[in-house]
Amino acid sequence: MNNLKEIVSTFNTDEQQQFINYLEKKNKRNDTKNIALFKLLTRDELDIKEIQQKLYKSTQRDAYHALRKRLYQSLIDFIANTNLEEENSIDMQIIKYILASRTFLAHKQYKVAYKILDKAEAIASEHFMFAILNEIYHTKIQYAYTNQAISIDQLIKKYKINQKNYLLEDQLNIVYAKIRQTIKNETFTSDGLDFEQFLKNTFKTYNVSINDSMSFKSLYQLITIVSLSAFITSNYLKIEPFLINTYQKLQARKDKNKQLYYHIQVLYLVANTFFRNKKFKKSIQHLELMHIHMLEKNKKYYSTFKLKYNLLLALNYNYSNQQEKAISLLETLLLKKHKDIESLLDIHLSLVMYYIQSKDYKKAHNLFKSFYHTDRYYETKSSKEWVIKKNLIEIILHIELQNINLVESRLLSFKRNHFNYLKSIKQERVITYLQLIESYYKTPEIINTMAFYNKVENSFTWIEAKQEDIFVMSYFAWLKSKMENKPLYATTLELIAKAQTVN
Repeated sequence: MNNLKEIVSTFNTDEQQQFINYLEKKNKRNDTKNIALFKLLTRDELDIKEIQQKLYKSTQRDAYHALRKRLYQSLIDFIANTNLEEENSIDMQIIKYILASRTFLAHKQYKVAYKILDKAEAIASEHFMFAILNEIYHTKIQYAYTNQAISIDQLIKKYKINQKNYLLEDQLNIVYAKIRQTIKNETFTSDGLDFEQFLKNTFKTYNVSINDSMSFKSLYQLITIVSLSAFITSNYLKIEPFLINTYQKLQARKDKNKQLYYHIQVLYLVANTFFRNKKFKKSIQHLELMHIHMLEKNKKYYSTFKLKYNLLLALNYNYSNQQEKAISLLETLLLKKHKDIESLLDIHLSLVMYYIQSKDYKKAHNLFKSFYHTDRYYETKSSKEWVIKKNLIEIILHIELQNINLVESRLLSFKRNHFNYLKSIKQERVITYLQLIESYYKTPEIINTMAFYNKVENSFTWIEAKQEDIFVMSYFAWLKSKMENKPLYATTLELIAKAQTVN
């Protein structure tokens, strides 16, 4: 049941209708219940027994599970066929060329075969399909003896260059997977691992070196690895020159439009880095480029990146004194289903924060109530860091709403669930921040005193404003606004402006 629901939840409205049309053509009997089951699965509120009741007017478990298996297989077939038609049309065309050429070679039609292989090689080279090129060169070398005009040495040279590129792509893929796994397992934190050193060692172990013949996929993975390094070390300034330099290299390449999906991903990462470094104009410029590419190929990847794009655009608006635009933009995305659940959660949480910054606590509270799942659920859908941010925002919101009992329980819960983890990742300043919030909440009269000001000043190891994380600044702005008796949003923008003067 869960697997089926998870698969169905990835379908947008158009895809749902396409699948129903697919089933209608496939069904040979009028009493088949697969379409009815599919439609019921699109409704999240129904459990297994309710679905069985609607389908059979009773709980016929055997009939239901047989139907479920058939629907599951139909879903897999539909997704596979759709991908073959849309996503991998180039791959399939080249594979057809290779198969056709081998048939001609078997019938000793060597000239025809090599003409087809030449065409396949040109397309595969253009799209950096190193694995397929391997097959093409293997076939060409195998039958090189049949045509004296062919230079076997030249073929072997091409084959070896391609093998190096193929190996590099594979090695970088391994490095990417290892680093993602390390981050997911949190071993870089609990074991006190130095992430930058780990990155260097992993590159050295797998003999990864950067060159101009890398595919867009490999370059995207490389940029992602570097961006993850910035996320872990909270130092986006350090990686900015590398990202800009790498993207400029991509722009200079003639084949920049051949791997559109990865091109859009790279633009998002560059735009995000500019945002994290408080360079909002540059971030928006790269988002505009991203949007242009999202519209290409009949908006092929528009839906895939829609949420990420709008979330980052709204963040730029919010921190550049255009909060109304930010709120309006994100409100249009609420209550909409999308397979990118992580971005949907970020959109909801960002909007709660914007409402708090604009003192619209009622709207903030109403929206926050949509987070009705457990923290464990949200960890699986997003991350532990997201859960910590959510819980901090909830405490701030209940203080503003003067929900005394809820503040007490949330503070205790936060200490119990997150203090050990925060210590393990050397983020004691979050603990310090919460302790300061607790002091203010319990004795609000101290907030404007010099003693409390000095306590705040001595509680943190302050870093340069230009390097400080923009979201950390937002949390501190709330405390600072209370200390100075100023509006939260104005205080937030003041802190951002100070950081920008040194950028």
